[in-house]
Amino acid sequence: MEDQLSRKIESLKKLISDCDCVLIGAGAGLSVAAGLDNKGLKFEEVMKDFIDEYGFTDFYSGGFYPFRTEEEKWAYFARYFVTYLDSKSTELYENIFKLVKNKEYFIITTNVDGHFEKSGFDKSKIFATQGDFIHLQCAKACHDKLYNSEELFREMVEKTKDRKIPTELLPKCPVCGGPMKYYLRDDEYFIEDDYWHQQCEAYSDFIKKNEDKKVLLLEFGVGFNTPTIIRLPFERRTTENKNWNLVRFNKDYSGITIESGHYLKIINDWDVIKTLKHRNNFQDRFIPFSEDVNEIIKELL
Repeated sequence: MEDQLSRKIESLKKLISDCDCVLIGAGAGLSVAAGLDNKGLKFEEVMKDFIDEYGFTDFYSGGFYPFRTEEEKWAYFARYFVTYLDSKSTELYENIFKLVKNKEYFIITTNVDGHFEKSGFDKSKIFATQGDFIHLQCAKACHDKLYNSEELFREMVEKTKDRKIPTELLPKCPVCGGPMKYYLRDDEYFIEDDYWHQQCEAYSDFIKKNEDKKVLLLEFGVGFNTPTIIRLPFERRTTENKNWNLVRFNKDYSGITIESGHYLKIINDWDVIKTLKHRNNFQDRFIPFSEDVNEIIKELL
């Protein structure tokens, strides 16, 4: 397997050198690999009171708890958001930037933590499809404006007492007077504002402009939570474009999905994948990595 890893790395080095541009797709697994996890963000220390009361095991799952009051819910989310906002740029994100900064690139990501921007990537080349930790919106989307609320979140954290914020800090929509919600896609009221559509169009333009060029798609940490945003489109576009190559970094699901009888199964082994037959010889233009992405990127540099 070590010999296979060496061959994969050498193949990727050639692809990076030869490609005209790079399209990056990133999911939650990338930030976890970068150290933005329970340990790296000191979850047990930051959320000790909520852990003691409710037994929360991580930031993400705690956000789905049916809190008894809005004051308690916002105390949790404000601290959750501020923890990420205060997190520093990571070595992994910075190394990925070093890897592609001299190429034309674009990024589509379901991550909401803003770490591409923190690591030097051009904001105009990032399409964050699922929101962010900075803004608020009307909970019922009565209008499509977003509100930068970092200062409010920090005030909430500062004034939290017994796991609750003061009632007067509960965010109210300035238009309809109803409650506001964090800007994360979790229901049908998620706002796709002018900037969201601008970046969506920029993503589409990048693909159209480069469809006949040698494009390297680098997919990081994208699983099956929302596969229709990055994972499946990346496979489809690589299948359709003979000059495109897809490299997938995923600890658990690095391979491709095939039908096996009445079931679907994932083939992760690169040598086995290359024996399969796909349209336009996709199997020869795909490299899976389940190994430590931190070490692989360092090796590439």
